[in-house]
Amino acid sequence: MKKIFTVLFIFTACIGFTSMDVAIGEFSFEKESHDFGKIEQGKPVSHEFKFSNKGDAPIIISEVKPTCGCSIADYTKKPVKPGESGVIKVVFNAEARGPFTKSFIIKSNTKTPVKNLTIKGTVE
Repeated sequence: MKKIFTVLFIFTACIGFTSMDVAIGEFSFEKESHDFGKIEQGKPVSHEFKFSNKGDAPIIISEVKPTCGCSIADYTKKPVKPGESGVIKVVFNAEARGPFTKSFIIKSNTKTPVKNLTIKGTVE
């Protein structure tokens, strides 16, 4: 009998915890990729990815990491409250000629904790 009550208690607790709504931030980007088109070799280019928080809790970005050493990123450091906006600025320094595609990995406390932004273009 004790086992049955224990199992029922655990089952009820699990259902209760899974049905609780947890407030969480959610990115809404205007665009998640940017095409620079043709750019000049050796001349850095930048783009700002603008986003808003469509969730119920503040967004805290812990890191924005470029996938190569030819790029850097800066981002809104303060928590972005629901309904507010922030920005992730990326800079690409084109050293090699030809087409390129680069990614930036965003780590945050959002509904999707790891997200990618992409830039592309052709270096002339």
